[in-house]
Amino acid sequence: MKNPNIKWIYLLILSIIWGSSFILIKKSLLGLTAYQLGAIRTIITGIILLFFGYKKLKVISKSKWKWLIISGLLGSFIPAFFFAIAETEIDSAVTSILNSLVPLNTILLGFAVFKITSTKRQVFGVIIGFIGTALLILKGAELNPSQNYLYACFVIASTLMYATNVNIIKRYLQDVKPLAIAAGNYVFIVIPALIILLFTDFFTQERLNHPDFISSIIYIIILSVFGTAIAKVIFFKLVQISTPVFASSVTYIMPIVALIWGILDGETFSFIQGLAAILILVGVYLANKSKT
Repeated sequence: MKNPNIKWIYLLILSIIWGSSFILIKKSLLGLTAYQLGAIRTIITGIILLFFGYKKLKVISKSKWKWLIISGLLGSFIPAFFFAIAETEIDSAVTSILNSLVPLNTILLGFAVFKITSTKRQVFGVIIGFIGTALLILKGAELNPSQNYLYACFVIASTLMYATNVNIIKRYLQDVKPLAIAAGNYVFIVIPALIILLFTDFFTQERLNHPDFISSIIYIIILSVFGTAIAKVIFFKLVQISTPVFASSVTYIMPIVALIWGILDGETFSFIQGLAAILILVGVYLANKSKT
């Protein structure tokens, strides 16, 4: 008999891994540029996923490859750079809370673009969530005048891309194995990532001699191996042994982990921002709450 509590263990592990990703991005930026970080993260993750999932590519039908390319760009490639760019200006804890908009944007885009019906409660949850977002950004800009909170737009844009990707997978890639989707995504984005890396100063002596270069590489390897590759496997397993609704509850715990890391790293976070974060999470909860 399977242990009914194992899903909670997976949920906790996934929350810690993904919640720690934002501070790892911040630390990686100490010795690397945002473009180098995004490129290296994509390349390392791609190597891992293609190593384990290459054989799965052979069973994917030709009609699915168009959607795999779009999914790879929106779900992995562009956000890897956008999150890194955002954290050059705004704190990792704020970034993690804004990332919680993914479920809200999934519902919003599902209704507006993919014609997936939404309930009144879901619409109410979306409204509450976006009020919290506006409050979080405005108060963050007030609390940290040296930071450019326009960079929050990179995170919000990424959540829209993640949301679009979820809807694409649900509608067009439902019958494709998760590992095949992940490996198929990276077939097309590893090469562009390598080209971007070649056009940076990553291979110059000045960059290699940077005092934080080695530590940044270590952080990005941890981010790629655990925060992306292994986390994907754990998430797929969690969905299999529980339900999508239960698996999506990782969204509620991730910001808590990221906030703890941010505070430990000296980031400032006001009481009003805390209320804004609660508003966002309440909105996510209402939008994803199952009917009773």
